Amino acid sequence: MGSTTPLPYWQINVPPSQREAACPPFLANLKEKDLSIVSMPDALYRRVSWPEVRKIIAANRIDAFQRVPSDLRRYLAYNWKLKKEYGSVMEFVLSKRLGWKEPIQAEGRPFEKESDIKILYNDWPYGIDEKIVHLVIWTKFVLEDDPLTDDLTEKARREIDEFVDETFSRKVGKENVIWFKNWKSLKSVHAVEHFHVMLYDADPAFIHQITNGDVPLSQKV
Repeated sequence: MGSTTPLPYWQINVPPSQREAACPPFLANLKEKDLSIVSMPDALYRRVSWPEVRKIIAANRIDAFQRVPSDLRRYLAYNWKLKKEYGSVMEFVLSKRLGWKEPIQAEGRPFEKESDIKILYNDWPYGIDEKIVHLVIWTKFVLEDDPLTDDLTEKARREIDEFVDETFSRKVGKENVIWFKNWKSLKSVHAVEHFHVMLYDADPAFIHQITNGDVPLSQKV
């Protein structure tokens, strides 16, 4: 019996008619984690459940999150395109997603003014239960880090807790809300302050209202 030649990693999850002989530039020189993900057929990927998401965040293992393989491929392709067109992902986020101009200056203290905050979808969410809504809270003010731990200060953590409780937990229940802030080494967009909120089985009307009708880019491209 003849053996089947394995596909090169850049052809996995790609229909036969669209497979390229050469590796596309956005998939060249991938980090080990990304390479292992894009090399996996979507059919073998298992989405992460809400209890598992809560455990990952409670353990501060944010690096354990990953995207569905084909979604990661699309994410890498889109970011490569953005860098070519805008110079950086940050420039695109500032001009097209946030509508903010540099230098970014807050009008008030942290979480005091609505104009200093913008709530949008995470454009390229992780491979998690599809009932989970992943939002990004962008802020014009700085969320203070402790330089010794590369983590939030207790004051900043308390301020975020209060904002999340007031904005989300009262609407969907505290057990259905969790937030986290990426370590500096994991941030895909630097220089624009932000943290993440995940909501389980939230009312779509509430999400539409809180995001001002935002639609994630992954649903547009």
